[in-house]
Formats: sequence, C-alpha cells, structure tokens
Amino acid sequence: MNKYLLEIGTEELPYKFVSCGILQLKTAFEKLLNENQIKFSDIKYFSTPRRLTLIIEGFEEKQPDTVKTVKGPILNIAYDANGNLTKAGEGFARKNGVDVSALYKEDNYVWAKIEQKGKDIKDILQENVEKIVLKMQGPYFMRWADLEVKFQRPIRWVVSLLNNEELKIKIADVESTRFSRGHRFKSDKVEIKNPDSYEQALYENNVIVDSKKRKDCIVESAKAEAKKIGAEVYFDDDLLEEVTNICEWPVPVICGFDEKYLSIPEKVTVTVMAVHQRYFPLYKDGKLLNSFITITNYIGTNFENIKAGNERVVVARLDDAIFFFNEDTKVPFESYVEKLKGITFQKGMGSVYDKTQRIVTLSEYLAQKTNAPVDSVKRTALLCKADLVTSLVFEFTELQGFIGSDYAFNAGEKKEVVQGIKEHYYPLGADSELATGIEGQLVGIADKIDTIVAVFAEGKKPTGSADPLGVRRATLGIIKTVIQKALNIDLLELINKSIDLMPVEIADKTALYNDVKTFFEQRLSIYYTEKYRHDVVEACIAGGNSLSDLKDFADRVEFISDKIKTPEFAKLNEAANRIIRIVKDYKSEQLPDEALFNCPQEKQLWDCSALINIDKLNYKEIFAELSKTVNTIDDFFEKVLVMDKDEKVKQNRLNLLYSLKRKFDKIADFSKLVV
Repeated sequence: MNKYLLEIGTEELPYKFVSCGILQLKTAFEKLLNENQIKFSDIKYFSTPRRLTLIIEGFEEKQPDTVKTVKGPILNIAYDANGNLTKAGEGFARKNGVDVSALYKEDNYVWAKIEQKGKDIKDILQENVEKIVLKMQGPYFMRWADLEVKFQRPIRWVVSLLNNEELKIKIADVESTRFSRGHRFKSDKVEIKNPDSYEQALYENNVIVDSKKRKDCIVESAKAEAKKIGAEVYFDDDLLEEVTNICEWPVPVICGFDEKYLSIPEKVTVTVMAVHQRYFPLYKDGKLLNSFITITNYIGTNFENIKAGNERVVVARLDDAIFFFNEDTKVPFESYVEKLKGITFQKGMGSVYDKTQRIVTLSEYLAQKTNAPVDSVKRTALLCKADLVTSLVFEFTELQGFIGSDYAFNAGEKKEVVQGIKEHYYPLGADSELATGIEGQLVGIADKIDTIVAVFAEGKKPTGSADPLGVRRATLGIIKTVIQKALNIDLLELINKSIDLMPVEIADKTALYNDVKTFFEQRLSIYYTEKYRHDVVEACIAGGNSLSDLKDFADRVEFISDKIKTPEFAKLNEAANRIIRIVKDYKSEQLPDEALFNCPQEKQLWDCSALINIDKLNYKEIFAELSKTVNTIDDFFEKVLVMDKDEKVKQNRLNLLYSLKRKFDKIADFSKLVV
C-alpha cells in the first residue's frame, strides 16, 4: 500500500493554530487528490507545537488516463467553401495538441478527442505541496529572514517520503530530507526510514506526535500524580486543549501554595491557576486544595527548579488577587454603580451606567410580562454591571459577573440577586449552560437586546469577519433562553421597546427594527437547521410572526417535521400552493362579497374558510380544519376561473383566496416546503 509522509517542522506554533492548521492541511490535500482523481484510503494527521504532519495512505501511483471531447468552431468557420481547413480550424487543432486529421464533424461543429495521460503522483505532489502549505490561513502570519513568503512561524525542516524513498520538495528556502527532529533537549536529527516508522521513531526521541494520545497521556498521568496525595484533578476542555498543544512530552508536577490564598473567592483562585498560568487545580472531597498540577515539556527526573519557579509565579498572582479583593470590599458594593458613569459603553450610546438604567427598564418590563418577581429582577439589573469598575475585574476581566456575584453575597443581597448577577452573562458560549434563575434569564435578555440594538443603531452590523460586541452570540443566547426556559416573551415588542430607549436620535426606526428582526430570524434559522430540515424552518419563520411566540414556532417546526412525509400533508401542501400561485403578489384586507358569488364552488369554499377562526384556534386545530377543505379547494380550481373578465368578480375571488391563504400562513409558508 502506497504511503506519503509530509512533516513541516517549525518554531513553536501558537497553540490555537496547531489544531486548526493541521485540519486546514488535511482538507487541502483531500481536495488536491480528489481534483486530480487520485483515489486514497485515508489521511492521518499529527501535530505538536513544532510540527504539522500528514500521512496519506492507499493512493494510486498516477492519475487515470482520460479522453476529453472538445467542441471547436462552427463548420462554416472551421472550413472554407472548398472544404479545406481554415486558419481558425488549424488554430483549434494546434491549441488542443491534435493532428488536423484527428478532427471530426458533428452537429454542424468541428470536434477533437484529446487523450490525456495521467500524471504521476510524484509530479502532482512536487508541484503542489509548497503551494498548499503557503496558502494556509491564520492570524498574525509572519515573514522571516529575507523571504517574501509568510507562515505562522518560521519553517525549519521538512520531511517528505514516498514509501521508503525521499520525494524532494522545497518549502520557502527549506529543502526536504528524511530527517526530523526530536524533543528540543534530546535530538536534532531523527531519521525517518518510512511513513510506518514515523510515530515510533519520534516517540523514542521523546515526542508524542499524536495529539489525542498526548492529551490522553496528560489526563492519565495527571490523575495518577494527584492520586498520590488523595486528590482529584479539575480538567477544563479548553485548558486541556491548550496544554496539549504547547508540549511534546508531557510530564505532570505537583506544586503548592499557602492555604491563606483559599480565603478569596474560589473562582478567582481557579482562574489564576487555570487561565493565567495553565495549571490544573486539585480538589479533595469537592473542596479546592492549595495544590495544583503543572504539565512540563521536560525530560528528566529533577523537578525542584520547575516546582519552585511555578510556585513563585502563582503566589505573586494570588497576592495581587488578595490585595484587589481586600481593596474592593472596603466599600459597599452598590456604590460601584455610580462609578459606572466613568466607563463608555459604546460611542454615542452613553456610559455603562446609562446602559444599566436601560437594562433596569427593560428588565422591569420583562418581569411584568412574565409575572416574575419585579423587585429582585430590578435589583439584579441595577447591580449586574457594578463589578466592572472593581480592581479585581479590571485585572481579571474574565471574572465579570462571578466577582459581582461574590461581592453581592458579601454585601448581604438576596440569593436570587446573587445568582442572577452571575447568570445574566449566560450562556457564555454556543454550548454553555443557560441561566437557571428567572432573574438571570430576564436581566440577561435585557442586557443582550440592548447591546444588539445599540450595535445596529450605530450601523455596525456583523459581517463575515467582524462581530461587534458578540451580537451573534447574544442573539442566540436570547433565542435559546426564551425557547428552552419557556418564557412568554414577544421579541418583536422587546426590539421596539429597546429601540425607544436608545440615547441617540434614530432617523428611521422602522428600518432599524426590520434589520434587527431579520438578524434574529437568521440566527433562529441557523440554530434550528442544526436539527431540522432547512425548508421546514424557513417555512415556519416566513409563515407567522415567529419571534412573537418562539414556543409556538418551535412547536410548529416539530409538528410539520413529523407530518411532512404523510400523504395527508402532501395533499394539503398541494392545495395551499395552488392558492399561493394565484395570489402570489396579491394582498388585501377586504373579505369577499357573497353577493358577487356566481358559482356554487365559491360559496362552498367561503363557508369552509369562514369556519376557521385563526384568532381562537391553535395551529394544530387550524391544520385539522384546513385539511377538511382540500377537496373543496380542488373542486373550486377545477370549476372556477379566478381571472374572470369581470374585474369585480375577479377581485372578489382573489379576496376569497387571499383570506384562505392567511389561514395557511398561520402554520407556515407552504411555498417554501419541499414535499
């Protein structure tokens, strides 16, 4: 089985680039092979902070030979009156590399069959490897030496092997060899005999090239080390990914610090260790210990200097945290609200204090709408941003909300308020947990809608490369909270309420409202098409006012998804689309005049339609009633000409059909469904 190994050796890569870089490389080579019709069985990939490696397996040695038919000029252009080939005909033959005798005539044109010999895989790789590598994308690419090319970090060596033999390539100014490099403290030359020996050869030189194996090694070795002192390790996924991508030979070392540092909020201590120092905190019986594990990229057994250095660094950071905590708690927590006047929220949108007042107003409105406790919701809203001006949050910005919650607890605030201050930022990510308390849910929605509307009001709509103040995440957070927590909130009303509270003059409120509404509908569609068919989601969004009642929207999507494959639904869908095709661009609030009916089918259809009161029936009941009208609709279209010569009769029939269409719309826009 053919195998090709490519290793790109570099200076230490940023940890975020390691994972995305190797996937870019894999995708690019898959595309190359597919475009060149080279079949292969697998592409394995490995990565460390100093290398990106692919092993392509089971590929053919060359492209298949092909015969391509090419269409040339029309016959009266390709040949003269005497049947001789013109310059245009000769040029066509020359351009395609065929003898003029190989040309043939068909369908009034001249044609040529071109035989293309398949390229050897060696040639394909040698022509494309450098192009692929230097086309990789990422932030902060750099130049080095006197080269014009860019990469994330300087390329120092390249290994390129086709089976047992070197396949010479050159990337930037580095020519490939069969020699890789081991751990920085072990070896500068590691001979790779063939792709099969690659992983083991580097392991013998203290490099675990498989990132999954390296991650497993970190987890298992850290657990084993913690077990020695009867502790358990706290593994955060992001931290584990980061540590995996900054070491090649992970070795755990237990370090410690004075117990006095456990007196500050646990979240602060954990953040100092995990976020700022890349340490894994240790717990015993659910309580944080004054110990942690650091993962070293080290060969040896003497860890004294490593331990002392890490302990010295973490203590310095914790000293800062204790100092800031003590300074912050010298004054009442509520006093920080006034200081928010000194922080600008967004240009033209006032201070964070101004934003807080808008959040209080919106939160009170939401509390009244949802029958939530108004007092605790308003108190949460008032204090939710107070910690932004504390010294501890200024130093550790990722702790906003968490610090406010701790300070509110120390100040004797109600537990609902304490919890709400922390949770109003939730969800923190796409898959993060939602706020559990109603205070956090409502204040979070108020905070997010204010941010979204402010961004749109300033004309800073999100683009493919920019998402000002994280409005995509904020929008999705509102949608998920309303749906999953079953909150009865009309988002269209909320958008309008937020627009009215903006501190700037808005020239066209309707345009702003429509922009924000459309953006919410787009995020709603993206969220729901992860699970449901795109056409079903789009039909339900386009049908009713989905943002006015997200629960109803969610129920309609699920209902139609279950029904759409049934014969009953197919008949109803066809009937709906017959109506839609006629009244596609027609709109009217006028009901039909029975006095203008001159066919019994008109009266029958109107009688069926009039019985369906969409203001009193839910969508399931409307669906059931509409299903009863299918035969009547079919009979109407078979026997009634809608576009009658009499303008009044035509208009009346359009009014009849449009009134029925509005009842279908209460469920979905059936024209968007693929049945």
